[in-house]
Amino acid sequence: MRGLTRAAKRAGEMAFNAGGGAVNWFPGHMAAASRAIRDRLKLADLVIEIPLSSANEDLQPVLSAKRRILALNKKDLANPNIMNRWLNHFESCKQDCISINAHSSSSVNQLLGFAELKLKEAISKEPTLLIMLVGVPNVGKSALINSIHRIATSRFPAKDKNKRATVGPLPGVTQDIAGYKIATQPSIYVLDTPGVLVPSIPDMETGLKLALTGAVKDSVVGEERIAKYLLSLFNIKKTPLHWERLLHRKEEWCEEICSSNKKDNSLRRTRLNNSDAVYVQDLVTEVQRALCRTFLNFTGNIEEESELETLIDMQLVELRKVFRIPHKPFDETQGPTSKKLLTLFRSGKLGPFILDDLPDGSEK
Repeated sequence: MRGLTRAAKRAGEMAFNAGGGAVNWFPGHMAAASRAIRDRLKLADLVIEIPLSSANEDLQPVLSAKRRILALNKKDLANPNIMNRWLNHFESCKQDCISINAHSSSSVNQLLGFAELKLKEAISKEPTLLIMLVGVPNVGKSALINSIHRIATSRFPAKDKNKRATVGPLPGVTQDIAGYKIATQPSIYVLDTPGVLVPSIPDMETGLKLALTGAVKDSVVGEERIAKYLLSLFNIKKTPLHWERLLHRKEEWCEEICSSNKKDNSLRRTRLNNSDAVYVQDLVTEVQRALCRTFLNFTGNIEEESELETLIDMQLVELRKVFRIPHKPFDETQGPTSKKLLTLFRSGKLGPFILDDLPDGSEK
């Protein structure tokens, strides 16, 4: 694990990132939101925080003095074995932590039960309690708020209707702090806060991780830069080797389609529509095969930065063919190719993945 940590750090410092510099995105609404969050944190009885690279370091001194639950969201997109190691790590640090999927009722029910347990003592003393959600943009806080509200409303019927939080795929959707009543006797409110980044992220590796997850707008960092960082992680961690079996598997689906096409050409047009689920899965398989094939055929030393960049450029060329992007000068095809690759990764189509590495010695 220590070797992978060093490797991932090296990927964040590669030359293709040098031109972009440190990731810096702090819109005006974030400055105001950051001040408002600090003020409300003083009143919060419990904080639910999305941790690690998604944590706001500027708020840590305040958060450390609060009852706190670390929520590892989007567990459906994470490697379950590594997720369990992270849970064990936080347990060894005496820090309450739970892995969740904000869109799963059973998962959010577990978080609600955990929060109630943490507030058990305070519930007997206070008529009104506040829970705050804190994290950087696009980590699923608004989706979590909506799930909590839906479940809690059915558990604790309330007369007044509550507004749902706005959910969107882009960072910066929630630009105000709103309270949502989730329980009565005592009254419990969950405060949804805007995702707030620190004004500047000097650590390039952390900045690129946040950009890869969509916490920072792609236009700020550059889709090509983000995609090259993703490919560097795949290659350094030898992820393509996990897909080697795909190179030897019979293409039964393709044979089925070809056979059917002889009888009905319209079926081919339907199956190859980009919105078709079968086509998407086949596309993912071809992407994985292309990355694995180029990785296995590469004779250079990926420990050398310049040679690793050569491998990444080769993979982008192969991916352009897989995505059927018209042949143009290499620089003109990198953008569309990078965008499609990032879409597959962020949706979890390329498999479960965790960007943050466990601290050295945490698995002993």
